[in-house]
Amino acid sequence: MIANQPDLYAALRSAGAELTEAASLQTLRALIAASGPEVAARLAPIDKGLLMALLRAGRGQDPIPTAAQVVAHLQTTPPAPLFAPDLGEAPSMALPTTGALPDMPAFSDPAFDAWFAAKGTRYGLGLYGENRTVYATPQFADSASDERRTVHLGIDVFAPAGTPVFAPYPGRVHVLTYNADPLDYGHTLILEHRTGNGTPFFTLYGHLGESLHRLLAPGEAVTAGQHICDLGDWPENGGWAPHLHFQIITDMLHQTGGNFFGVGHLSLWDIWQAISPDPNLILRLPPAAFTL
Repeated sequence: MIANQPDLYAALRSAGAELTEAASLQTLRALIAASGPEVAARLAPIDKGLLMALLRAGRGQDPIPTAAQVVAHLQTTPPAPLFAPDLGEAPSMALPTTGALPDMPAFSDPAFDAWFAAKGTRYGLGLYGENRTVYATPQFADSASDERRTVHLGIDVFAPAGTPVFAPYPGRVHVLTYNADPLDYGHTLILEHRTGNGTPFFTLYGHLGESLHRLLAPGEAVTAGQHICDLGDWPENGGWAPHLHFQIITDMLHQTGGNFFGVGHLSLWDIWQAISPDPNLILRLPPAAFTL
């Protein structure tokens, strides 16, 4: 049974620690049903795959059973570069949002374009795992706790609108859509890939140009190095300075559309890291690329 308290994520993790049987969707449903209508109503809109991951973690299991296989595959399988020139072969600069660059406009401020152009560098890098106050709004809240989802699950690559992006691995188009809400992903692509033993994983590309829909179709196969999309401009990319939000996904949870979580809860960072490990597993940039 899950106690009705302000943080139901913490309550569910504690409930997992008390399980005597393996965590399963049936177990989760039984726990929610036994916890009363208030708990059930608060958890009803929450992704059940995320709740399952939390329950497994509470029991001491891997939150995502296949995550370690995917990470091992990425560590040993050379990718094709996402950009030309490759990110590691051209000038770039880290773009932390924590105040280390006090004159930097917000990524959603049109003044950012001129500011970044004046830096004279090819690429800008927004950081994975960064706790961003820009997300501390009701849009990133949910009914399970008062905590906002503020921790960035991707790496942002800033470059001029129209910059082409290439597939890192062979796969197929899993989702191709347009997320139209302000400050959302805009045109969005999710590719499905497979490890050597057939385990699926996914890569997400957000803030794209409308050329996406001419380049690819749902279900289409792609090859490593294939031109798959272009960086979008305002406002087609959701209302941001031109950039790519690039993210690895080990499990799509119960998400069936193209608006997968791009930020996670700080208190659940161990869970979110299993769901979306560091995209630098693919980009393969030195640590210095993400520091000033």
